[in-house]
Order: sequence, then C-alpha cells, then structure tokens
Amino acid sequence: MEARVKSGGGVAAGNETTVFAILLAISVSHLLNDTIQSLLPAIYPVLKDSFALSFAQIGLITFVFQVTASLLQPLVGSFTDRRPMPYSLTIGMGASLCGLLLLSVASTYPVLLVAAALVGTGSSVFHPESSRVARMASGGRYGLAQSVFQVGGNVGSALGPLLAASIVVPGGQKSIAWFSIVALLGMIVLFNVGGWYKRQHRAATKRPPVVRTGPEISRTRIIVALVVLVTLIFSKFFYMASISSYYTFYLIDKFDVGVQTAQLLLFVFLAAVAAGTLFGGPLGDRFGRKYVIWASILGILPFTLALPHVGLVATVVLTAIIGAGLASAFPAILVFAQELMPGKIGTVSGIFFGLAFGMGGLGAAALGALADRTSIVFVYQVTAFLPVIGLLTIFLPNIEGPRSRKAQPVVDAITPEP
Repeated sequence: MEARVKSGGGVAAGNETTVFAILLAISVSHLLNDTIQSLLPAIYPVLKDSFALSFAQIGLITFVFQVTASLLQPLVGSFTDRRPMPYSLTIGMGASLCGLLLLSVASTYPVLLVAAALVGTGSSVFHPESSRVARMASGGRYGLAQSVFQVGGNVGSALGPLLAASIVVPGGQKSIAWFSIVALLGMIVLFNVGGWYKRQHRAATKRPPVVRTGPEISRTRIIVALVVLVTLIFSKFFYMASISSYYTFYLIDKFDVGVQTAQLLLFVFLAAVAAGTLFGGPLGDRFGRKYVIWASILGILPFTLALPHVGLVATVVLTAIIGAGLASAFPAILVFAQELMPGKIGTVSGIFFGLAFGMGGLGAAALGALADRTSIVFVYQVTAFLPVIGLLTIFLPNIEGPRSRKAQPVVDAITPEP
C-alpha cells in the first residue's frame, strides 16, 4: 500500500510569509515554560531540607513530572490534531501556574507530587501545540520556525537553575510563588497567540485542499523511517544527558577545577547548544534535512571519540562543537518526521518532544548508575560511540524535493489528511 508524503514544495494557497511576530512570541513562551520546568530539579535541595526527603522520594517527584510531561504529549497532540484548540496553550500554562503556587505552599509530600504533576501537565500541552503554531507561522520555512521556537527552550533551561539559585535558595519554599509571574506572563502571550491561531484555522477551513507533489513512499518505509528517527533521538539525548548532567563532575574529577569554573564551562556548552539549535533548522531548509541529520549526529563522532583523551582547553572546545552539532539535529529530525506524517503535526510533535524528555531522564539515570559502578571518565569513553548510530540515517527516504519556501503552513498544520 502506498502513501503520498508531502514535500516542502507545492502549490501554495494562503499565507506564504513567515510570521516572525508569532515565532518570536512562541519562542519567548518556550523560554518561560522551560524556565518553569527547569526550576523544579533546581530546587530539590530546598525541598529535601524542608521535607526531610530521601533520594528515593526526590526520584519519585522527578518520575511524576517526567511521566506527565512526556507521556501526555502524544495524547495531547493526537487529540488536537482531530480537534484544534487554539487556547489550549493558555490553559496549559495556567496548569503550570497552579503547580507553582501549590509548590510554594505545599506542606506534605503528596501535595508536592500533585504540584509536580501540574507543572508536567502544563509542559505536555505546551510543546506539541506550540510546535504546531511554529509550523503554521513558518511560511514554508519549517526548519527555521522550529529552530526559533526551540532556542527559546534552550535559554529557559539555562535560566531556571540561575534564577533558583538567586531567588529560591535564599528565599526558601514560599519564594517559588514569585515564579507564578513568569507563568502569568506566558498566559498573556499565549492568549494572543491563540487568537492568531483561531483566525488562521477559520481561514484554512474555507480554502480548498492544497495539491502537493511528493514521492510515493510505502507505509513500511515510513514506519522504518520513524523508527530510525526515534533511534537517532535516543543517540542524541543519551549523549546530551552525559554532558548536561555530569559534565561538571567530569571536569572536577579529571582536571581538578573548582565548582564555579565547572559551572561556567557548562554554560559554554549550553550556549553552543543554543547556537546549534538556532542554525540547524535553517540549514535543513537550505540544504536538506537528511544532510543536516547526517552531519549533526555521525559528523560529531571524531570529536566524541577524542573527548576523553584531551586536556582541559581541548575539552571545552570539543564539547562546544559536540553541543552545537547535536543540537542542530533536533529541528531537522522533528520537521522530517512531520513531513512523513502530514496532517498529524500535533501527534508527531508530541511523540518527539515526549521522547526528548524521556530519553534525557532515562539517560541521566542509566549513566549515573554506570558512573557509580565505574567512573565518570569511563562514562564518556562509552558514550563516545553513540554517534555511530547516525549511520542509520542511510535508511531515511529522500522525501524532500527542491528547496522551496512556497509552502502552505496553515493547511499542513491544522488540516488532517483524509
């Protein structure tokens, strides 16, 4: 049985202009959302002292947050594919606001778990729907749109721990309530985005279907391609977990640097990740997403293999290259998957953002256990081979026609395939 896969080109009908105001709004909202979600693990020391929690109880908080933030995303995306809900983004951010307020006044451990679940639920609504909006506003420049959207999340993830250190640590549990202002600001921005989304949806339903040309690809090849993309996500986020969770320990253990220096060098890595995210999407638009995936994952193999065997300066340089390279892969992978399954933008976005959450958490736990049994240096010697998985890119079909901006993002984003 054959299925037609839409390419980036085709007959445009409607808005062919990239709506940068909406992309900026979604990126800022992503920054605010990920600031909130990165706040939770950053305040674990405060919660541990306040509630006399064990590490197992801390782990359960993480589990509740990850389950709601990861597993609900595909369900939310699938539901909104069938029934668009322009203001669901505002509702999701409202759930995060309630979670923060509850976190600030919680007096028992079960209430902490409910608060964590609310923050996770807000995130599960935000990612698939905001990814859809980014595609709608792309004007056909899908990679650029995803990069602009995702870089906001990178910045937010970096800001959360810094804000926690400066506000929550000295102020205690009740000071968490101040972050509800962040969520409220996000709700205001997303309410305006929802209005734009609603207008685009109404306009799209009045247009005839857009006819696009694209290669005929069997359903079996589509399934194989999706499995390959999921495996590439595993490779990327497992390796990223080794840096984001254990890089400071690696630097302290191997090079005897101070904690502040290690944190500064971690920031260098995070800045490189943000840069890679920003450039990965536009490069995919220009040269083809399959090529970017090749270069982003398999291309960093020489650098990951060299990393455990070099000095401090070279380590900083190599991790920056690795971070930028790996980060550039995600916008390309996400858009490639969306083009494999047109009409299911929310479902695809939910699956892949959910996998990103899940693989990151699973990777951190597995690598931490490995480090306990061996050493942190050995972890980097093992994970150095993960980019070899990039060879699987050869099994991805060539679904992209000539590079073109002439696409109809609104129809792709919110009109399901029959």
